[in-house]
Amino acid sequence: MMTVHEVSKLAGVSIRTLQYYDRIGLLHPTGYTDAGYRLYDDTDLERLQHILLFRELEFPLKDIKNIMESPDFDRSKALEQQIELLKLKREHLDNLINFAIGIKMLGVRNMDFSAFDRSKLDEYAGQAKARWGNSPQYKEFEKKAENRTKKEDQMLADQCMLIFQAFGEIRNTDPASREAQTLVDKLQNFFTRNFYNCTDEILSGLGKMYSGGGDFTKNIDEYGGEGTAAFVHKAIQIHCGSYAYKWIFED
Repeated sequence: MMTVHEVSKLAGVSIRTLQYYDRIGLLHPTGYTDAGYRLYDDTDLERLQHILLFRELEFPLKDIKNIMESPDFDRSKALEQQIELLKLKREHLDNLINFAIGIKMLGVRNMDFSAFDRSKLDEYAGQAKARWGNSPQYKEFEKKAENRTKKEDQMLADQCMLIFQAFGEIRNTDPASREAQTLVDKLQNFFTRNFYNCTDEILSGLGKMYSGGGDFTKNIDEYGGEGTAAFVHKAIQIHCGSYAYKWIFED
């Protein structure tokens, strides 16, 4: 059995929070000491783990209570669901990382770095670093970027836009064609060489971002022609999600 002070220290939640959980019927202690302090056993701690996982997933306390008091509640199944939800949350954060890095590399309103407001760019980068600074991709991105000059950044942006321009020239063709897939490889290698290890998973997220509307879609279409962003997205998804076309490109 553990006291409320010990559970508070172990779980990283305040004593007041544990008291509140008890008051609303979310987590009752198994017993009390002679002095009236709450005591928790292993079953209580297991329940607290589920509660904290649901809280990490931003479930309201009322919903958590209803879920855990349901006669159909299965702790093992709930844990599997929590794992899947946490994976989705991680994927969402990965997409946000890609978005933040994309903003830093390409700008928000204009692909021309010389016309871009660096203070706003640095603000986005600072926010990304504060939230996701421990990401391996972000660390690699910062390491590769730390010694580059603004002129070199501009050169990389221009090179990236040339790839999108090449996509634009074939945007009315089959995104599964050898030419389109070669450009996808070129784009992926460009990111890996200059910014961070661009895995298929990350590349897929970038493709969704390019065609998701807003500034990225608008700017890519302005550079490569209307429909370029959507074409790039389709070509990337074929590259990352369907390998049925791979044999076509083999020599």
